[in-house]
Amino acid sequence: MKRTIVVAVIVLLAASCARTGAGDLGPVAGGETPSAGSSTPTLSPQPPTSPTGAPSAEPTGSGGTAETMTYEVWFTAGEGTLFVTHRTVPADPRIGTAAMESLLAGPTAAERRAGVGSALPSETKLLGLTIQDGLATVDLTGDVESGGGSLLMMLRLGQLTYTLTQFPTVNGVLIELDGRRVDTFSTEGLMTDRPLTRKAYRILLPPILVERPAIGERVSSPLTVVGSADVFEATVSISLLDARGDEIVRTFTTATCGTGCRGTYEKTIRYTVPETQPGILRVYEASAEDGTPVNVVEIPVVLSA
Repeated sequence: MKRTIVVAVIVLLAASCARTGAGDLGPVAGGETPSAGSSTPTLSPQPPTSPTGAPSAEPTGSGGTAETMTYEVWFTAGEGTLFVTHRTVPADPRIGTAAMESLLAGPTAAERRAGVGSALPSETKLLGLTIQDGLATVDLTGDVESGGGSLLMMLRLGQLTYTLTQFPTVNGVLIELDGRRVDTFSTEGLMTDRPLTRKAYRILLPPILVERPAIGERVSSPLTVVGSADVFEATVSISLLDARGDEIVRTFTTATCGTGCRGTYEKTIRYTVPETQPGILRVYEASAEDGTPVNVVEIPVVLSA
């Protein structure tokens, strides 16, 4: 399904605003310190609550073993849509900075092979990140404005906004370039004078978003598929292919909302393979006209026997 980005979307950028909460995402090492009035880091990782919910952090064990934290990183895929990935790293109170650094580092090699990209220029550097009164202020080098095209620039702002607003203490994002607040972004003139929120970029979400499992993840039966979708009659179709491309599972589930609204979905499937092997999770919408798959999302995984 192709979506046309209209001028009205740009208006939403200026209209978005949210101001609640308090905390600190953690300064960049060697960079600016938190702004006056901000507190010590309060982004305590929480278990996921939805396909676009808060980050999680679970101990990997006890007895002195290291803890880890998992957070979302939003990239791009397909014809100008957002795509969510996850990173699990050693626990660090600077989780917001870690998420931003992962975003600017770009997709992994495996994610790129699966069609994941980024609208952000590789030259962009993070100069600082603070939060106060529920607003995250991210300071980037001016490289982030290079290039042109309204959709490309919207995707950049969408990636930044979705990555930072995953945290429960962040409701909106303010942009600084080389230490200065900017009211317009790029030569396209996208308005950034007010806090950017997810609502302004919801149109950039694909019809079907798969949050779990992740690209390249080693999975086992039963396998739980989680995401969100805006599809006809809220019906999300799921199939699982083995290393030969044979379909070993075909099923469907119903999102909490559909046909003009986005809902979440979750489906647990069981499979059997004789040996551990690569596979493909395929999530799609069956066309209302003839049942053929449309809005197909394929996630390469490793199927454990």
